[in-house]
Amino acid sequence: MASLRNTFSRGISPVVLAILMAVILILWLLLGETRSARDEAPAAAMPVEQTLEEVETRWSQAEPMSREQVLQGQLLPWQQVQIMAQVSGRVETLFKQQGDRVSAGEPLLKLSDEGRSQLLAQARAMYRLRQKEVESARKLKVSNYVTETEVIRLEGELARAQADLSAAQLAVEYNQPVAPFDGIVDRHHVEVGELVQSGDAMMSLVNVQRLKANAQVPQQDVGRVAQGQPVKLQLLDGRELDGQVRFVSLAADPQTRSFYVEIEVANPDLWRVAGGSATLRIQLASVMAHRFSPALLRLGPDGKLGVRAVGEDGKVINYPVRVVSIAEDGATVEGLPERVQIITQGAGFVNPGQQVETELVQSPGNISDAAQSDTPPLQPSPGIGAAE
Repeated sequence: MASLRNTFSRGISPVVLAILMAVILILWLLLGETRSARDEAPAAAMPVEQTLEEVETRWSQAEPMSREQVLQGQLLPWQQVQIMAQVSGRVETLFKQQGDRVSAGEPLLKLSDEGRSQLLAQARAMYRLRQKEVESARKLKVSNYVTETEVIRLEGELARAQADLSAAQLAVEYNQPVAPFDGIVDRHHVEVGELVQSGDAMMSLVNVQRLKANAQVPQQDVGRVAQGQPVKLQLLDGRELDGQVRFVSLAADPQTRSFYVEIEVANPDLWRVAGGSATLRIQLASVMAHRFSPALLRLGPDGKLGVRAVGEDGKVINYPVRVVSIAEDGATVEGLPERVQIITQGAGFVNPGQQVETELVQSPGNISDAAQSDTPPLQPSPGIGAAE
């Protein structure tokens, strides 16, 4: 190396010499590394330690919980009818005033006769005459003094006379309309001396000792409503009435896709609530359900509500659930096993089927406090919980 430097120093500049020396040094280092790699095996890569995701869990135990279907409905009288004039005449007497109680069959008012009684007497006389004619003809026929055709003709005249008599009797009865059921006179539409024609409204009669409430049940909830289920009705002023489901329609309304439901309601104090609105709470059969913070409810990729839990094998499970009721202090859901280990923290960072490490923070029992979650709680919506 020294002789080479002396040789080139006489005819080569110092800069070129430095460059040559650097190239020679690099080649020497590379050749040394290659020889070392052939003689020695490369060091084995250190294995990367795999760690499991840690989640916080609590045990939840299902308990029997009552359910209710909440609907908005309208209250109506149990019976309501307009007393209409069936004959023309002048109002002579009002037997019942507004607010009076009446019994079925009791007369409500009286119209002028307008000759209907005389027509009734005439119809009775004609009927008796036809009866005698038929009786005589039948006796004469036995002796062949009257033909069979004549007897048949007289029997037809008797039938016509009987029809005229029935019509005359009804016309006289229509002079005094009667109550078709036990109830209360709600309105007068005529006054004494007023002339009415057939078809005119004269009185309104209602029965409010019982009421009926009707509402519409969404098609997704109609399967939970059945005849005979108890119902609590809350009025706008806070008062409550008791009732039960009387009828659920078999076909949905084609416009709303909802089903008509009718509730029978007791009204022993005759509250003046008919025609108003009320909140209907249909008491459904109890279910085994869990109650915990609404923050633990999660929307899955399919848009359905679910709860993430840890199975016995330590893997994450997503359980689809149905909300029975939901409020700020807790959600009641069904669809979970009777006893389940629910993830209360870390559910947003794990996926179903993933192996996790759990940290139990509560002894077995129902989760009643509002757990803190890694995602904000879902806000109640019309599609969550009992139908409004």
